[in-house]
Amino acid sequence: MKLSRTDILLMAFCTGLIVANIYYCQPLVILVAREFGLTESHAGKISYLTQAGYALGLFLIVPLGDMFERRKQILIITSFAVAALLLAALSQTFLLLQIACVLIGASSIIPQLILPMAANLSSDEKRGSTIGIIMSGLLIGILASRSISGSVGFLWGWRTMYFIAAGICSLLLFLMARRFPQSKPTFNGTYKALMLSMWYYIKTQPVLREASIINFLAFAILSAFWTTMVLFLANPPFSFQTLQIGLFGIAGAAGALAAPLVGKLSSGMNPRRNLLIGLILQLVSIAAFYFTGSHLYLFVAGIILIDIGQQAIHVTNQTRIYTLVPEARNRLNTIFMSVSFVGASIGSALGLWLWDKGQWPLFCLGIALVVILNIFIYNFYSNKIKG
Repeated sequence: MKLSRTDILLMAFCTGLIVANIYYCQPLVILVAREFGLTESHAGKISYLTQAGYALGLFLIVPLGDMFERRKQILIITSFAVAALLLAALSQTFLLLQIACVLIGASSIIPQLILPMAANLSSDEKRGSTIGIIMSGLLIGILASRSISGSVGFLWGWRTMYFIAAGICSLLLFLMARRFPQSKPTFNGTYKALMLSMWYYIKTQPVLREASIINFLAFAILSAFWTTMVLFLANPPFSFQTLQIGLFGIAGAAGALAAPLVGKLSSGMNPRRNLLIGLILQLVSIAAFYFTGSHLYLFVAGIILIDIGQQAIHVTNQTRIYTLVPEARNRLNTIFMSVSFVGASIGSALGLWLWDKGQWPLFCLGIALVVILNIFIYNFYSNKIKG
């Protein structure tokens, strides 16, 4: 079957609401720290533990989408997400909350099953546009999650956000069971053979290697920013509350508007240009962050630019890898997204470390060096890969 516009929008809707589970915790770090008597940087561990759990789920579970029927797999994993969110809401110790966060991350990999499903059901000329629309839903979910959780946490406490998220996922279970199409598995071997086949694709697909490395660093930069900006805004000269911090997620929604356009450009033009634009935008955004001082308009401009840059990099790379081996899209996506979210987890930890060592100025200088490294990698592969 071919996807209708309604199907694509529903997939974008579900993708955004489920991926939000990973990011609810970021504005809530301050509230968690207060309840458990921790420093804010120590409580920030829940951010990168959630991302590490996501990377683990990507690596171990997403490849099964090539082996088993995707719709059934999506419904089962969403049920586990509901249980993990309830565990976080009911956690009475920080250790139990950390375990719950790993499980939330691991069970929130549904978007990475939806995207290959959509790619398989899209025509070649519409694939980039379809991925762009679904990625818009994903980015809106990421950005709105921070604003919503900041507001909910401020008004009713951080636990309430996890209860609400569990309710949302329960509703999505019903919608996905009714509307999502069934898919036909493309791999008939064992789980071991499935996992080993990924090494073959890593060795034989240079575009996959380049896309994964560039995304690793791009995700590290973005995740470092969104984790550390909570500490920056919670301290002088701003001293903002959770509610105010969460609202800054709205500024990044402009990046979501860029995703369908980037998707169309990725389908019809040289994608390398999109990657370079994304890297330059990230570097410019960090300059805005460094010179923010007490001028929030520079900070807001930086948020818009870093998210548009991230969309240009991520949508372009994801469109590129989906054209490589159609029958192995879940495995290619597993490699690509696992590497990306390992980068996100490391980026969060790096951001917290830079903050502890030198506050906001050192943080900005540190992640600027990461962007420059990514530009060098882009140039290295430009001499080897066309497109």
